[in-house]
Amino acid sequence: MSTVAAARYGKDNVRLYKVEKNPDTGVQTVVEMTVCVLLEGDIDTSYTKADNSVIVATDSIKNTIFITAKQNPVTPPELFGSILGNHFITKYPHIHVAHTSIITHRWSRLAVDGKPHPHSFIRDSEETRNVQVDVTEGKGIDIKSTINKLTVLKSTGSQFWGFVRDEYTTLPEVWDRILSTDVEATWTWKTFAGLEDVKSVVPKFDDAWEAARNITLKTFAEDNSASVQATMYKMAEKILAHQPLLETVDYSLPNKHYFELDLSWHKGLKNTGKDAEVFVPQTNPNGLIKCTVARTPKAKL
Repeated sequence: MSTVAAARYGKDNVRLYKVEKNPDTGVQTVVEMTVCVLLEGDIDTSYTKADNSVIVATDSIKNTIFITAKQNPVTPPELFGSILGNHFITKYPHIHVAHTSIITHRWSRLAVDGKPHPHSFIRDSEETRNVQVDVTEGKGIDIKSTINKLTVLKSTGSQFWGFVRDEYTTLPEVWDRILSTDVEATWTWKTFAGLEDVKSVVPKFDDAWEAARNITLKTFAEDNSASVQATMYKMAEKILAHQPLLETVDYSLPNKHYFELDLSWHKGLKNTGKDAEVFVPQTNPNGLIKCTVARTPKAKL
């Protein structure tokens, strides 16, 4: 005898573009997203008894995403995801959880002759703003916000020494190195009671995203990094201090290596240590450093 232990289904990779038009100024603003909505609930019989009567068609889910985008703001994405999820658990009594993932693709306003153009944009990086919104009937709304694919590099101001050395170690200690990574930073919000609770703090979502991004870039640039671990902890601490509604901050940072190249074989050409100018970027393997930073629990009196 077998049973369905867990099940969810929905529509993935829904491409969505929305333009907001100001007829008075002629200025337009664009948002491009990739959306995924997965539903949970009393749907086991669709798997075990071929009972399609409990299935909200994935095509209907896709259409709902488009209609909801037309009738509601899509920014900040935390709000849009909450509106979508709330719709599914209230519209369909047998659906109890809605998981919405949103990737917001980067479009920056184009400057022409030093002035922002009213309706032209440029994708200046592959960086995305991601959110995961889980709306659970009777529990509330859980939101995670993410900066992803923010690629950074600094040519000095990083070191790595004092680590474990044993019979497996070949890595030399360095007091000056290139540091580069693709930032993935995620912050988890406290559980919201419902959609109205989310709406009451809407400005905080953009503020937290901007602060997290600025803190990440400023700390990366200014910290004389003893290690990726030490620098990412400083970033997370500052983000938690900025926004009291956050419970945790997660970082995932691959260490993108740039190796020195010994060119002494060519007429004694110096290109190592303080003379290093030409490096070889590496693709793999690479270091991968992760951490979750939470608030220190308050001591009980």
